[in-house]
Amino acid sequence: MPLPRKPHAWPATWLTAFLVALVVFALGFGGGVAHALEPVKISREDTALDLTATTEIYSGRGDAFQVSTAPGTDGIVRRIEVRSSTESHQGDWAVFALANVSEEQLERVIVAPHFRLVNSKLFWPDLGSQRILSITPSEGFALDRQPSEEADVFRITLNPGAVITFVAELTTPELPQIYLWQPDAYKDTVNAFTLYRGIVLGIAGLLAVFLTILFVVKGTSMLPATAALAWAVLAYICVDFGFLSKLITVTADDERIWRAGTEVFLAAGLVVFLFTYLNLNRWHQHLGYATLAWILGLGLLFGVAVYDPAIASGIARLSFALTATVGILLIAYLGFNRYDRAILLVPAWLLILVWLFGAWLAVTGQLANDIVQPALGGGLVLIVLLIGFTVMQHAFAGGAYQQGLFSDLERQALALTGSGDTVWDWDVARDRVVTIPDISHQLGLSLGTMNGPVRNWLPRLHPDDRDRFRATLDVLLEHRRGRLNHEFRVRAEDGHYHWLSIRARPVLGANGEIIRCVGTIIDITEQRNSVERLLHNALLDNLTGLPNRQVFLDRLQAILLMGDGSSPIRPTVLAIDIDRYKQVNDMLGIAAGDNILIALTRRLRRLLRPQDTLARLGGDQFGLILMSERDPAKIADFADAISKAIMVPLNYGNREINLTASIGLVAWLDQEQSAAGLLDDAELAMFRAKKAGGNRVEPFRPAFRTSGSDRLQLETDLKRAMERKELSLVYQPIVRLSDAEIAGFEALMRWEHPKRGNISPTEFIPIAENSELISHLGLFAFDKATSDLAEWQTQTGDLPIFVSINLSSAQLLNNELYDDMRAILSKSRCDPSQIKMELTESLVMENPEQARLVLEKLREAGLRLALDDFGTGHSSLSYLTRFPFDTIKIDKALVRDPSDKRAVILRSVITMARELDMRVVAEGIESEEDAIQLAQMGCDYGQSFLFGPPVGSEFILRLLKERFPLMKRA
Repeated sequence: MPLPRKPHAWPATWLTAFLVALVVFALGFGGGVAHALEPVKISREDTALDLTATTEIYSGRGDAFQVSTAPGTDGIVRRIEVRSSTESHQGDWAVFALANVSEEQLERVIVAPHFRLVNSKLFWPDLGSQRILSITPSEGFALDRQPSEEADVFRITLNPGAVITFVAELTTPELPQIYLWQPDAYKDTVNAFTLYRGIVLGIAGLLAVFLTILFVVKGTSMLPATAALAWAVLAYICVDFGFLSKLITVTADDERIWRAGTEVFLAAGLVVFLFTYLNLNRWHQHLGYATLAWILGLGLLFGVAVYDPAIASGIARLSFALTATVGILLIAYLGFNRYDRAILLVPAWLLILVWLFGAWLAVTGQLANDIVQPALGGGLVLIVLLIGFTVMQHAFAGGAYQQGLFSDLERQALALTGSGDTVWDWDVARDRVVTIPDISHQLGLSLGTMNGPVRNWLPRLHPDDRDRFRATLDVLLEHRRGRLNHEFRVRAEDGHYHWLSIRARPVLGANGEIIRCVGTIIDITEQRNSVERLLHNALLDNLTGLPNRQVFLDRLQAILLMGDGSSPIRPTVLAIDIDRYKQVNDMLGIAAGDNILIALTRRLRRLLRPQDTLARLGGDQFGLILMSERDPAKIADFADAISKAIMVPLNYGNREINLTASIGLVAWLDQEQSAAGLLDDAELAMFRAKKAGGNRVEPFRPAFRTSGSDRLQLETDLKRAMERKELSLVYQPIVRLSDAEIAGFEALMRWEHPKRGNISPTEFIPIAENSELISHLGLFAFDKATSDLAEWQTQTGDLPIFVSINLSSAQLLNNELYDDMRAILSKSRCDPSQIKMELTESLVMENPEQARLVLEKLREAGLRLALDDFGTGHSSLSYLTRFPFDTIKIDKALVRDPSDKRAVILRSVITMARELDMRVVAEGIESEEDAIQLAQMGCDYGQSFLFGPPVGSEFILRLLKERFPLMKRA
């Protein structure tokens, strides 16, 4: 404690006072003198006054500090000089004045806390220290320091009417708070906070010990992380509440290090808990690496805290805030993915965010009172308490102590409840049906409508199902054994019928009679509708409702079988193709094209008689079996009427559309000719009409078959090529545009004909699609591509590449496709995620319901799906959300579009794909500038001759060994 010092006394004459005032005014512009200040008035009723705002801080004023006192009762301003008490003093001083306006002597204490969370700042925070070394009054001796480990406390006595100026010698230029307390009030306040702090410390200590013991007992990984967080909170509040100084000797500088260390410990504990509880390594391996790096960085902060506690504390506070922010994003994402741990953590993390917001208000000074700091400490304990309950709830859910808790009957009841089925209970003796839950609600009926006698069900059953339902129950009662497995339709309140399925078994009484029948009843309306849609799509065209090609051929073959030499049956087959339909479709869009086909179907139907058959053979091609006319002249007139009906203009979108048709017709004359042969002849005539310019009717002539003989020969050669292994696959690279690295290959089929040489796929693939060869070709391509991929990986190790394989319409409609592909994948042992099946929008449109079911099964098997030739149609957007595609391939026509709107369209397509979490492949890139531009737009991959032509499997193997040398196995 510094020696008592007396201020200089000055004569109280007016002349002297005037001279002193001049001197003070003159010296006031110098560096060592402070101006006089206004005193704070104190009365007997004042128990606590905040002097922070009225205290003036002077930094860097040296060892000797001169100050002008506040005017006394006589109005005189005096000057005093105070010298520092230690050599290490930095020259920082604080000045304030007090005036006792009461008529009695006042005892007060001046309190300056060592640390305040309020206004401690986020960056380079003030972690506290001793604030005041000594206080010298303008009258009397230096103030006596009172013992306190948390604040600088000085006791003063103010005489009645006294005005005293105080000069405080500071250790730092920061003085967060200085208060003037009535001694007893200050003591009561300290005792109150001591009680609160003791309670919070006790709870925190018990919680940390309990979670640690729980970890030893249970051993779940999330428990040690929770216990570590609890110990971090306990360490923090031990320092913050001043409990640490009662355990060990802690200097002011040591306390700053301890405070920074506990804040780093708290930030690291929250990171470890979040990673361990949410099991982030399960979702992505990189999250584990990022968390490890984060924790190591916080570990280094412990060393930084020894040398510069402010930097370590500031980084720890930022880390805590960042962890809370990242945590709420992860919890929201995993919660929407129905991860139960994330859902259970929501209340605790919301409390963390509320605490974080309050702490931010405190450290920035927006929330400035003496309660906020202990309240935030208690809030941390409350957070750990809630987290502990959450962890225990999850850790013990399904634990070993619950085994054997349920009986078999209870397990069956729980399983039935979990399945969501409705219990159907028929009390035969009382003839009362009960459904749990009440099925009346599903049918839109009032509660209890379907409960009661079983005969009450009959009026609501479909008329075709009533007798069968009654007979099924009668047989069950008569035979007194067996099971009830019945499907029927029930009319709902809105008039629609619901398909219900009952599965039940009888319960026999002591006399062997059925006393009740108990089982489940479920609504299978959606399943039945799906089956009916599949059957409908298998027979009828889903757009026009006309029979498809297969039904057309079956019906034609049945007609031919009924005809013989004496029969009057002489069918005429017409093949109708709309001219320039593709141009109209491309110009107006697929939706307009579909409406045009529907309108043309209605026109053609008006010309038919009941015995005639109209079918849609595919695309814009129709087939017609004419049975109502046999006279050649009338048949010609009928064909001409069809042509004129199609030529009638159509209005669409305020535009007039004129269409024509190429029509080929053939009469059945050869008794040996089949339906397929007859249709082929009609199509040959139609193709001849189209080659002649269209808009004409062309009767079939045998000479037309010579043009189709080459096609037939090519089909025969294709069959032999598969047996002789003349077919092969080549692979065109697909590169990642961001770094020009190979990401995958597209498998393309090649045919090396022994006589004709290399035959283009555009020539033999359509032939294969019109025959039964396309399924064999597709399986060959899938088998060969997976085998090559397995061979590449055997030679080079696991590769980060994929192989794209094209899928045809015939394969998509093949019910055995899924099983065949599973068998091939099992044989080759390829990772299904490295195989990507490509199909075009037109294939999907041929039978959307069947395509959706098949594609979903392929996706469940792990295969990836790509929509090829995107950008050539206009209704592709609806298919992106309806079907499980994960990649779209932008057609080269859109990539090479020379118009000014190309970039806008490409950017929109790529942005849309990325929003749908889909990959984008751009085909036909012609230059590096285009590749760079597409990469900047966010396009993932590129495929064109710019990156490489299609090459054989051996060349690909050498290429992979060069491009991925580190992937080779030892």
